[in-house]
Amino acid sequence: MATADTSKLDGAAVRAKQKQFLFPGVMTYYQEPLVITEGKGRRVKDIDGNEYLDFFGGILTVSIGHADEGVNAAIRDQIDRFTHTSSLYPTIPVVELAETLARITPGELSQTYFTASGTEADETAVMMAQLHTGSTELIALRHGYSGRSLLAQSLTAHAPWRALPTQVAGVKHAPAPYCYRCPLHLTYPSCGVACARDIEEVIRTTTTGRVAGFLAEPIQGVGGFITPPREYFEIAVEIVRKYGGVFICDEVQTGFGRTGGAMWGIEHWNVQPDIMTAAKGVANGMPLGVTITTPEIASALKALTISTFGGNPVSCAAANATIARIEQDKLVEASAQHGRLLHDGLLALQKRFPATIGDVRGLGLMQGVELVEDETVQNRTPAKAFTARLFEETKKRRLLIGKGGLEGNVLRISPPLTVTRSEVDEAVNLLGESFAAAGAR
Repeated sequence: MATADTSKLDGAAVRAKQKQFLFPGVMTYYQEPLVITEGKGRRVKDIDGNEYLDFFGGILTVSIGHADEGVNAAIRDQIDRFTHTSSLYPTIPVVELAETLARITPGELSQTYFTASGTEADETAVMMAQLHTGSTELIALRHGYSGRSLLAQSLTAHAPWRALPTQVAGVKHAPAPYCYRCPLHLTYPSCGVACARDIEEVIRTTTTGRVAGFLAEPIQGVGGFITPPREYFEIAVEIVRKYGGVFICDEVQTGFGRTGGAMWGIEHWNVQPDIMTAAKGVANGMPLGVTITTPEIASALKALTISTFGGNPVSCAAANATIARIEQDKLVEASAQHGRLLHDGLLALQKRFPATIGDVRGLGLMQGVELVEDETVQNRTPAKAFTARLFEETKKRRLLIGKGGLEGNVLRISPPLTVTRSEVDEAVNLLGESFAAAGAR
């Protein structure tokens, strides 16, 4: 079959081919989706040559900027050596990355299993929790998202992203620590963090009383950057461990300095995980999943196992270079500093548009803005139509952001860790213009 000549494709042609040859369920943004062709730093260009300020970074994946010179050099060097071998053979990039992860992760986490995605990382973590504890039942959180496999879909408690009903028995969902829309209709802090304490009731009434583990994101990504109170994880994890379970911390979106001031999101909550998963930002866009745990838990896997693409040497070389850049340039600290500027800018927009911006939340460079039709205690109706208008306005002004939440009404704003102060100011100004143009009040 002759190879198609793609050099003359324009945006309309690419969009037509997307519609013809890809699954129709593949989600895209905007009435007329963008066709991105190149990027550098915090900027990307579309097929028509328009340049955009990227404040979403491939869903928090391009952690240190597009086409980073150090990461690209590491990738090219590894490609020139060799591109692939399975986990049957140790490689230098793999063991170097595993050693680095053992150094930078909290507590006793020191042994890693590599996969190709966050979905696989969570699958591996659940398996290890079950093997270690001898139990099978799991506690996950409402509004959580764990990926696209059958198990991950069962763990996911977010209807718009679930293609199938629960397929894996034993997964139970506890209330999310969603203070802005408290499922228990309480107010923090007088609530006593009842959502965390309710996990005991969930275990005692919906399980056998012994659980394998509790899987949770420090900040729920797809759920709309839901950020728990400071006491939440200490209470929740203590309960889970009381009933025999381990804590699986899903750092797929929060890891590698994203939340500012700490390499890992969970470090803000003073709890050490028994198992941790990561992906996305670890390799600055190259596919890689990480499951890291203690030697005791890792030893529970007795069966034979391999990972064909897990620990691919090119992806691991990219990850080694990415982590080196984060540490050398002190991007964890920069994430905290620029995250405060971004948060303050978003709070200023909330004061300007108080009826539309219901909540501003998040940590570091992981900031969420929940949009409502009228911000009152009685009326916090998700502003779905307004969000759609706002996205078209941000596109016009060449600013890329993301969205999440059950109704898709939460802005997810997460630029690369290398973002500058002037770019934060630029993004906030563009957002302000877009809110005004979309009719915010």
